[in-house]
Amino acid sequence: MTSSITDSGVKAAIAAINSESATAEEKIQMLIEMAQGFQKKPKTAQDLRNAVGLFYRGYEMCGEDYPLLKARAQVGMAGTLQMIPDSGAELLRQARTGYEEALPILQQLAAPEEVAEAQMNLGLVLQSLVPFNLARITDSIQAYHEALRVFTWQNYPQEYAILYNNIAIAYLSMPMASEREYLHQGFAVQSFEVALKHITLIDHPREYAMLQNNLGNAWQYLVSSHPVENNIKAISAYDEALKVRNSKDTPLEYANTISNKANALFNLPDNPEKPELSNQQNLLKARAYYQEAWQIFTENQQLEQAEVVATALQDIETEIQSLEDSRQCLI
Repeated sequence: MTSSITDSGVKAAIAAINSESATAEEKIQMLIEMAQGFQKKPKTAQDLRNAVGLFYRGYEMCGEDYPLLKARAQVGMAGTLQMIPDSGAELLRQARTGYEEALPILQQLAAPEEVAEAQMNLGLVLQSLVPFNLARITDSIQAYHEALRVFTWQNYPQEYAILYNNIAIAYLSMPMASEREYLHQGFAVQSFEVALKHITLIDHPREYAMLQNNLGNAWQYLVSSHPVENNIKAISAYDEALKVRNSKDTPLEYANTISNKANALFNLPDNPEKPELSNQQNLLKARAYYQEAWQIFTENQQLEQAEVVATALQDIETEIQSLEDSRQCLI
């Protein structure tokens, strides 16, 4: 962990803390609070590094005398390391160590909610380490389930929704291998559906839309011998998400959902009862959605997403042209 702090304002603040006639415990609290300020509203990556430095300074000051504050400083450092853009394996590994060292202390001395939040974030770190072969996805899912003991739908609906969303995505990210593939995808769909029993459109619209959008993705890419039925279910889920997401209030989320819906329409026959016939009407609907999504992504400088949609638009134009050429040949 680095303890270097380069920002002159931070150095001045630390000097002020050191000069105060406060107790060691109060000074540690001040450092943690200052670090949390940088962490919550970072303007640059340097703000996050400053936060790590402040948490580390507080951590060092704790020694063996203030175990709970020490654990909180570790959790703060870990959370900040996760947030640093393009966090590599090493920073994520450090974050994991921070959570794993802090959790036994938090379980002894902190409120259940504080413990659950650390478990939730540990789950995210473990999930991020899986591609580096430094963690198992099953451990990530276990950490999320531990957090769910506290973050129930009755008392913490937002956290509950996010946890089930993360669990489903964890299942979907598991290596694909024959029978297990079906099982994992089934667990993912089940996880979304469990959460949606309690996360409602009226009471929790934002979380409801997130879950429905991702449920749509799960249905759309489910390996199955019934792709048409699955795409119909996917579109139904996207339509539920679009009861909340719109171009005015949530443009990027809206663009994401309509591009997902366009993907499903691309592969859906106009008449599901006669899948052998053309899907020109659905292709035209999909093209309109892609065009709208491309415009929103471009206007909001989401260039990578805009490029993906532009490629899909090219594919759909080719498909529409192919159908028109086929029709001309039949005349």
